[in-house]
Parts: sequence; structure tokens; C-alpha cells
Amino acid sequence: MRKGHILLGAFAGATLATPVVGPRQTGGSVECAPIPSPFPAWSQYPIQSSLPDPFLPLKYTTIDNAAGSSSFAKDIMAGKGQGRIRTPEEWFKCRQPEILQLLQEYQYGYYPDHSQEKVEATRSGNTVNVVVTAGGKTGKFRATLSLPSGASASKPAPVVINIGGMQNAPYLNAGIAVVGFDYTSVAADSNSKTGAFWDLYKGRDIGVLTAWGWGFHRTLDALNATVREIDPTRVGVTGCSRLGKGALAAGLFDKRITLTMPMSSGVQGMGPYRYHGLSGQDETLENSKQGAGWWSNSKLGTFVNHHENLPFDAHTIAAAIAPRALIIDQGTGDQFTDSKGTAIVAYPAAKVVYDWLGAGDKIGMSVRSGGHCDMSGFSSILPFVQKIFFGTETTKNYNDLGTYKSPMTTAFPWATAVPKA
Repeated sequence: MRKGHILLGAFAGATLATPVVGPRQTGGSVECAPIPSPFPAWSQYPIQSSLPDPFLPLKYTTIDNAAGSSSFAKDIMAGKGQGRIRTPEEWFKCRQPEILQLLQEYQYGYYPDHSQEKVEATRSGNTVNVVVTAGGKTGKFRATLSLPSGASASKPAPVVINIGGMQNAPYLNAGIAVVGFDYTSVAADSNSKTGAFWDLYKGRDIGVLTAWGWGFHRTLDALNATVREIDPTRVGVTGCSRLGKGALAAGLFDKRITLTMPMSSGVQGMGPYRYHGLSGQDETLENSKQGAGWWSNSKLGTFVNHHENLPFDAHTIAAAIAPRALIIDQGTGDQFTDSKGTAIVAYPAAKVVYDWLGAGDKIGMSVRSGGHCDMSGFSSILPFVQKIFFGTETTKNYNDLGTYKSPMTTAFPWATAVPKA
């Protein structure tokens, strides 16, 4: 049995306590204007029927900037807002940190301060036990490990951490380790507030998607401490449906995640709040909050019946992950999530940001036949995964939207005004 005892205070989802945004160049350096404090309520934002401009800081999005103009909402949707960021430097110093903070404020809840946690891990065969202590409280769960042939401390393998199961064999055959953990022992998919996460943080206004993301991160801590056959610089996270939403949160809040792989993730994942009825059963902010309000924090509920006032959408979440890799999978026969909206609205809008940052090859869309959480999705994205982990070329075009054909460019008109330094 190998033991690991670690106290990690690095990134892993720090709570971004310093408000930042609204950059301006001053003497060659970037100066970020403050985020509004307190954060604006839904009624302080304009109605935006198309996807919000990811290049426009929050400070310049609120209706108090309209100055009596009747075209304010139309202008900011078209990329004509004042105070937009202009350079990748401004994006990374100002806008990306702001997005991470506003997403915690309005959807996920604030990620716990990892510097206050102690993570202990033990490995016994293919089982890794994880114990996290914070504030005198303890939470425990375990992960299961499958290693590919030939993986060793001297030749470590990349790893995909999943919740809910995946197609193991193709990945193991490709030289990729597969690790799963019981997400229900981290946080129940209910309002019961049970599981390791809530053993530590009960009483906080945090969504279960964030709790599952935290479970991915603590699993990675444990693997890094106890499994030398795994390469900590090549890490993927995945899950399907609500678990895909959780995998997206995991990729968003931890820079150690090399590749985020949300499958059939829908609203609160890669499904847009706007354009929600293009396919599937019409999953919306309203019915997702009614049916599983615990996925997100309470603040998101204040936007029920006001989703077009949201200052973000699914493309904003994806863009905040850049330049790290993101592969999105959807089936055209998915009866539940808005596969078409993900493919022709959220994905291409996010890709505009990736392209602008010079990372266009790090984002891809897998549009396949088949239904919700069809396991074939894992095979469909495998060539992209191999490209990211091994640098292998693939002939598969992950910008091909299949039967959905082409992007709905009217959904993101600001793309015609991409900032230029």
C-alpha cells in the first residue's frame, strides 16, 4: 500500500477574492477596472436575446451604461459596447478571472478555499482512498483505478477521470488510464446535502455541480500523491448529462485539467440558456431549476423567467477554459438536451474566443448519431483526446457539425467585431 499525505494550496479552484475587470493600457501595463460590488441583480442587466459578448466586461454590461440610448442592448450584442477588452493579455489578466468570479456568483456558488484543506490518500491495489479535512471536519470517498498496459513510474500514462462510467476499453487500449469515483459519495444528486463535500461545507450556497467538480480535483490530488504510473500533466475529466455538467465545472475551476470532455451536458453545461428549444425536450433554466435546483446556487434561481438577462451563457463557460482543451459531444438523437443549440450556437461562439487566443485547435465538437449518453460518444471523441494527450494527428474534422451543417451566426453577432490590438 502506498500512502500520500498532501496539503495543497495551489490553484484547484481558489475563490478569486479580488474583483478584476475592464482593462485599459496604462504606460504599457494592463489596468483592470473593478467588478461592480455588489454584483448586479437580474433587473440591472439588459435583455439580450442573443449570446452575450464575451469580450465586454461586466462593468459595461449593466443598463446604467445606456445613458438613455434605446439601442444599448442591440449595440452590446453586436460587439459595439464601450470598454471591450482588446488583447489576449487583457483577457487573461482581466476578463477570464472576472468570468470565473461571475460564474461562481450567478451559477456555481463559490468554490471552497483549497489552501484550507488537507488531502490524505492511500492506495491499495486499484482502489485509492481520499480523505479531506478542513475546519476540523472530515470528508471521505474513494476512486477506482484502471491502468493501461505498460504504464509505470518511468513511463506514466495520461488519465481520464470520470463519473458515471465511460467506455474504458478503447482508452486503455490507447494507453490512457481510466479512473472513476462514486459521485454520490461526494455529493448526492438531491437536496439532501449528504456526501464528503457536504460533510465539510454544509450550509454554504454551492451547487452540486461544483461539489462534483471538487470531487474530480481531490481525486486528482490523491492520484498525484499515490499513483506514479499516471502523468499529472495530461489529465482529462468527463461525465454525461448532469455528470457532464459536473465535468465541465471540474475543467473550469482547476488549471491542472488538460482536457475537459462534457458529454450530452445540456443546460448548466454546454447547452445554451438562450436558443434552448432547437432540439430535444426543450431543457431550460426554468425547468432545470424546478427539477434539480440543487445543481446550482440560489442566485441562479433569481434569473428564472429572466434568462435573457443573464450576462453569460454556455459559450462563456467554455471560453473561460481556454486555452486548455475542450471537446464537446452530442448525439443528434438526444431526446433530452439541446444538441443542436450546443453544436450551432454555443460551440462556434466559444471557438471564436479560442481562435482569437490562438488556441483554435484546442476546442472541438463531436456531432454523432445516437441518443442521450450513448457510449459511442467516447469513441467518437477519442481521436481528439489522443491528439491532446499524445500529439497524434487525426483526419477527423472536429469542426464538422454533421447534419446540423453550419453555425447560427445570428446568435453571436459580436463575432463580426472581434477585438484587434
